[in-house]
Amino acid sequence: MVAIAFTVAFDGIEARLVEVQAAVSPGIPAFSIVGLPDKAVSEARERIRAAFSAMSVAMPSKRVTVNLSPADLPKEGSHFDLPIALAVLAVLEVVPAEELANVVSLGELALDGRLVSVAGALPAAVAAAEDQRGLICPPGCGAEAAWIGTVPVVAPPGLKQVVDHLTGRAPVAPSTPGHVVRPPIRADMSDVRGQERARRALEIAAAGRHHLLMVGPPGAGKSMLAARLVGLMPELSPAEALETSMIQSLAGMLTDGGISRDPPYRDPHHTASMAAIVGGGRGARPGEISLAHNGVLFMDELPEFSRQVLETLRQPLETGEVVVARANAHVRYPCRFLLVAAANPCRCGYLADAARACARAPQCGADYMGKLSGPLMDRFDLRIEVPPVTISELDQRKGGEATASIALRVQAAREIQRRRFADRPGARVNADASGPLLEQIAEPDSEGRALIHRAAEKLGLSARGYHRILRTARTIADLDQSDRVRAPHLAEAIGYRLPFAMAA
Repeated sequence: MVAIAFTVAFDGIEARLVEVQAAVSPGIPAFSIVGLPDKAVSEARERIRAAFSAMSVAMPSKRVTVNLSPADLPKEGSHFDLPIALAVLAVLEVVPAEELANVVSLGELALDGRLVSVAGALPAAVAAAEDQRGLICPPGCGAEAAWIGTVPVVAPPGLKQVVDHLTGRAPVAPSTPGHVVRPPIRADMSDVRGQERARRALEIAAAGRHHLLMVGPPGAGKSMLAARLVGLMPELSPAEALETSMIQSLAGMLTDGGISRDPPYRDPHHTASMAAIVGGGRGARPGEISLAHNGVLFMDELPEFSRQVLETLRQPLETGEVVVARANAHVRYPCRFLLVAAANPCRCGYLADAARACARAPQCGADYMGKLSGPLMDRFDLRIEVPPVTISELDQRKGGEATASIALRVQAAREIQRRRFADRPGARVNADASGPLLEQIAEPDSEGRALIHRAAEKLGLSARGYHRILRTARTIADLDQSDRVRAPHLAEAIGYRLPFAMAA
């Protein structure tokens, strides 16, 4: 007899259905798991033996073979424990095999039979819903998986309770969705003194998801400004929140099933490895750029990151997705994020201050910023200098405009873009527009066209730089509630592409 249970294997944020086949045959007693399992899956044998013993269920004195199909798909993670155990229990006629055909299960087994939480319950629930099956998962994952809402999700505390539920002796009540995580009280833009140009650049960046690079001396407020950017951005749509939460679920970051509609904010240290930033490592986990999907990635001290990491960012910034290549698979993660980077103009940071600059100025500035390649710099729509704040500005009793009022303008501009791209599934904001679509939505007036042609010749703009200026000008026009991109909008956008004076 062969019994079949169903579970999932993760391929990026997608969960692919896996058939767990169990068979008992005559022969020397053994428990074999085949179908390209990793170490964690192979070790499931010992956890299942102990869990069966805790339930007073004896393994048969025969050969037990478990096959994970499709056999050529890598199987990684401890969440295979529960479906393997259920398939074996079905072949032993402890649970009805026909009940297993209607559910997808995942969960790690403790030695006493308890179900331990695992990562990826939300993508697993999506896969179960697409296949019109229910889901059985550990109690710590029930609230997370229940957000899908279209399939019954049960989260028993242990293997015994799963058996009682499947046999009908003690059905388990369906889980309910977790709470909506309220964002913490964020620091306000009104705390920022001076830096009017930087504040304006943050508003434009938030409105159109334009990448921003800030260069200035230590203490000028670059990190302070970046930390306030998320507060300017509108909350995520339900589809965006689900997509972001699926990535966080795979990374094991969802607490008590709570899902947030606040854009994520990630700020990795400059010593982070490529696997930490881009993704990879054991199980090809999502990296910081994917965890920042639909939110902000802040990279402070940008030239201090390894050159290999920085150059790897170039393709994800253009395509909005990253492919983690492995020997036996290619894992794809979405990563449409707003990159905000900060840098000192040189290693000591005081290039523009003759009294404090080192003896190598200005060459030290050129060497330091030279760590950033031209193609990477070309991907920043907004490049601004953040000068030091004067004492008179710090002494002002009244700060700048508050986050709430700026966020209203950003929200209005985003609403214009939402209507503009309603029938364009590949674009959500102006930063996504390209080709004929960009030419259509950002066609400048005659004065503006002459202006950008002169700027392109004088600045030696690449095709990418030219198109990024058009995208930025379109966002500035949206903030101005203008249907047409005009010369003032283009002039401001061009101003954010000028070379850095203090790093020259």
